Amino acid sequence: MTNSTIQFGTDGWRGVIAEDFTFSRVKQVSVIAAQVLQKHYGSLTQNSLIVIGYDRRFMAEKFAQVAAEAVQKAGFDVNLANCYAPTPALSWAAKTQAALGALVLTASHNPPEYLGIKVKSAFGGSVGREITAEIEEKLAQGKIHKSEDIGTLEWFNPWDSYLAGLESKVKIRQIKSAISQGKLGIFVDVMHGAAAGGLSRLLGEGITEINANRDPLFGGHPPEPLPQYIPDLFQGIKQAKLENAWELQVGLVFDGDCDRVAAVDGEGNFLSSQVLIPILIQHLVKHHGFTGEVVKTVSGSDLIPLVAEKYEQRIYETPIGYKYIAERMLKTDVLIGGEESGGIGYGTHIPERDALLSALYALEAVVVTGKDLGRLYQDLQTELEFHSAYNRVDLPLANTEAKERVRNILETNPPTQIAEQAVKDCQTVDGYKFRLADDSWLLVRFSGTEPLLRLYCESSNDQDVKRILDWAKKWASEL
Repeated sequence: MTNSTIQFGTDGWRGVIAEDFTFSRVKQVSVIAAQVLQKHYGSLTQNSLIVIGYDRRFMAEKFAQVAAEAVQKAGFDVNLANCYAPTPALSWAAKTQAALGALVLTASHNPPEYLGIKVKSAFGGSVGREITAEIEEKLAQGKIHKSEDIGTLEWFNPWDSYLAGLESKVKIRQIKSAISQGKLGIFVDVMHGAAAGGLSRLLGEGITEINANRDPLFGGHPPEPLPQYIPDLFQGIKQAKLENAWELQVGLVFDGDCDRVAAVDGEGNFLSSQVLIPILIQHLVKHHGFTGEVVKTVSGSDLIPLVAEKYEQRIYETPIGYKYIAERMLKTDVLIGGEESGGIGYGTHIPERDALLSALYALEAVVVTGKDLGRLYQDLQTELEFHSAYNRVDLPLANTEAKERVRNILETNPPTQIAEQAVKDCQTVDGYKFRLADDSWLLVRFSGTEPLLRLYCESSNDQDVKRILDWAKKWASEL
């Protein structure tokens, strides 16, 4: 086993199973996390309850059991999920059960060999950096306060209350009617993850679910909603289009723990959250009458503030990481908050990204307007006279030395010209976001959980996006 320090990334601690992520470490992290949650939220909840759940990763249920028993022995009452569930379902449970918070055994979208723990607050969202820093500090000290009391341990079904909550927020009958009348076809790639069965429970028959079996290897790739990982979904949409099976068809894809979402329109085009967020802003304002601040991360599309302005909603920008959006949700009225990686949440819900709710709102937008998701996006672009393309690539770094070389250049001598364009300015809220002469932008930042350089780009077309990203990969590799 390695002796690496336990550190929390943008949303939780993750490690390679049996190397960094072991039973002994899970016990330690779980107990200290519970104690820190009690310190911060005990006066609010007036109890010692911790919710614990898990996704479908290798041995996730066993690690959850071990965590639950350790937390119980430390004097806490534990409600342990009796089956896998989406992370937002466990965040929902933390809030609705008035718990101190939740511990979720998941590694989200990371490769199959990883498992992790996400720490959720009493409010039902990711805890802030001050709490994870306190957990890290206590772990480094190696001191665990022992209790003479033993708490209770009860099992609960994490789906029932959660799905009832989602159903109350969306025009479920209208969506069901479109399905039963043969107007709407829905394909869902759950990527072997915790979303399996979710939409079917809400909408009944008529959902074509792809990769619904449990596979701890996730088909040989990370369970992340990216185009290269969803060939079966593209094939299903393509075949349905050839057969003219439905008037409207929607493809949806969820990550491993169902807090990230992407879509495929009826023409077979991949739609990231960069596309979905503008559509959802319009839908929530026009068809639900909701108002509030639109919260985006620095990697969010330039179309998002344009749509917010059109519908007279405030805009607020944060670093990357949904915990920053969740913090904002606790401070002010938020319409929607989202990040480019697929996490989208709503001020009328818990302060947590929720892929199932986002999928329902997207389906609702299609049914209410009678338009394909791709058409809704094209109409917005035309109306606002803003046409763009976007992509993100991950560049593996050879070693720590290579990582530090890139970091040093960015700090001391950042490029003044990128892909033959002058750099107008550089924003350093999170990473290095270079705004170019034609208003394209390139964001360079380091992954919080993996040895990767993340490169993000938005420009006027796919060719320019590729050209800028190719430049960035070559630049970083040659340092």
